Amino acid sequence: MSDNTNSAAWQPRVGTPLEVGPAEMPVPGENEILVRNRAIAINPVDWILQDNAIFPWLDYPAILGSDVAGEVAAIGSGVTGFKVGDRVLGQSVGATTNRPTHGAFQTFTLIMANMAAPIPASMAYEDASVIPLGLGTAACGLFQKDHLGLHHPSLSPHQTGETVLVWGGSSSVGCNAIQLAVAAGYDCVTTASPRNRQFLTDLGASHVFDHADPGVVETIVEALRGKTLAGALHATGDMLASFAVVSRCRGRKFVSTTLPPPEGRAADVETNHIFGTSLKDNEVSRAVYGDFLPAALAAGRFQPAPERRVVGSGLAALQGALQVQKAGVSGSKIVITINE
Repeated sequence: MSDNTNSAAWQPRVGTPLEVGPAEMPVPGENEILVRNRAIAINPVDWILQDNAIFPWLDYPAILGSDVAGEVAAIGSGVTGFKVGDRVLGQSVGATTNRPTHGAFQTFTLIMANMAAPIPASMAYEDASVIPLGLGTAACGLFQKDHLGLHHPSLSPHQTGETVLVWGGSSSVGCNAIQLAVAAGYDCVTTASPRNRQFLTDLGASHVFDHADPGVVETIVEALRGKTLAGALHATGDMLASFAVVSRCRGRKFVSTTLPPPEGRAADVETNHIFGTSLKDNEVSRAVYGDFLPAALAAGRFQPAPERRVVGSGLAALQGALQVQKAGVSGSKIVITINE
């Protein structure tokens, strides 16, 4: 692969496999960097968009994908804080902007500068690639003003004395939400399988409740008695149960959800559905990708999670990676490498 040519794994239309072929060599515009991808991670939305036209604005053929890590190959006007050759991670937004050059499933991707962060020399691209969409989605739910509107994360947070509930802590969004909430000065409790308890405690959760426990709602409500809830983020799992807990706790009765809120939920709890790229248009992207993440990664204060699981190399491996993710993944994130 020449540095003057680009290839992509195209989604020709809904319901068909990816097809690897030539793609336009992107040229970065204002506030954009061009990243030569070295690792690409897979998210559920990738195979969902392959199977269903859930975004009515998205034209096919399309270049899907959200999570990349690699080197900066070029920078656009107005970009500060990056230079050619920097090792970076980035959250691509092609499925939102309807621009193939913004998609992850290719050798070179345009990334908005406020949706990218440098990574330490010691961090493998494969590890860095698991972060972006999970981070961005969690950040939207925790920090955007139309969601929980929490204090922004920092390396020296002021302790608020409030608690955040993350439902589904071992998911990609959940792992990032736990770390962000703790870095913003909140106590964080979560739900997960008991086998993931130590992993999530290491990420900063103060309590990990068994999501399969029939009495989990009562258990969490009792554990939070006397505490003030700052709200909840539902990443995965029983959404009605998360609303039931929030309804019975003292504090902010609000649940940010990664899926549409369910019918029959507790009527006294506010909610909003997260769109994982909306931070690109507000202050949250700069607060997380610019002000917090670079220093946190360099200091070892933010961990790539969940663990990467590499299933192949090259763009041709992406279709198999989608199938692996679709079949079900727990406690890890599917990644492919790009070495050509």
